[in-house]
Amino acid sequence: MNTERILIIDDEERIRDMIKEYVGLEGYMVDEASDGVEALALFKQNKYSLVVLDVMMPKMDGWSVCREIRKTSNVPVIMLTARGEEYDKLFGFELGVDDYIVKPFSPKELLARMKAIIKRNILPFSEAGRENKAIFEGLVIEFDARNVYIDGNIIDLTPKEYELLNFFVRNPDRVFSREQLLEKVWDYDFTGNNRTVDTHVKMLRESLKDYRKFIVTVWGIGYKFEVGVKK
Repeated sequence: MNTERILIIDDEERIRDMIKEYVGLEGYMVDEASDGVEALALFKQNKYSLVVLDVMMPKMDGWSVCREIRKTSNVPVIMLTARGEEYDKLFGFELGVDDYIVKPFSPKELLARMKAIIKRNILPFSEAGRENKAIFEGLVIEFDARNVYIDGNIIDLTPKEYELLNFFVRNPDRVFSREQLLEKVWDYDFTGNNRTVDTHVKMLRESLKDYRKFIVTVWGIGYKFEVGVKK
């Protein structure tokens, strides 16, 4: 049986039951909550490998729950919502949401994404024998601590921004298509709109400020991390 515990937060019982059924087949332990207040109480009491979070709920909406979770934890969060506008997705990513699924959704697809995110967090990109720090001019990445500095000042990245940067700096000067980045960073086969990659690259560039220059768009193909001589 898996030792990972998942928290499912949705005010619709049928949605919770459907997710629990599929998750249970994989042997994951599951807690559930029907509103944001109940969810945060459970979150304070237990350690979770993943949170599946609905946006529209009574007492406290999903955005507010995510904000509270991010004050103390980088646990992966998948947001469930009936709203699919690009603005809503961007807002969720800025809060630190790892993935975003619009209702109605395929439970098999949700399970695949959940498993991929859990696997990625259990087996991070770092490998034995690799350096624990990378320096590119004034951009410094401390891999063990997951800290990123710009000109000596630590910056806040969402979990997905950090993972994307981590992957880029581990693979400098290589061009990756959007599909390849979805496979390598999100770790699942994505058959829908791959604008998710563009949105996260845009957010990461804004966070890196002057060092956004390192993330180069290769028109018609994708992106690469390109620098001069590494210090």
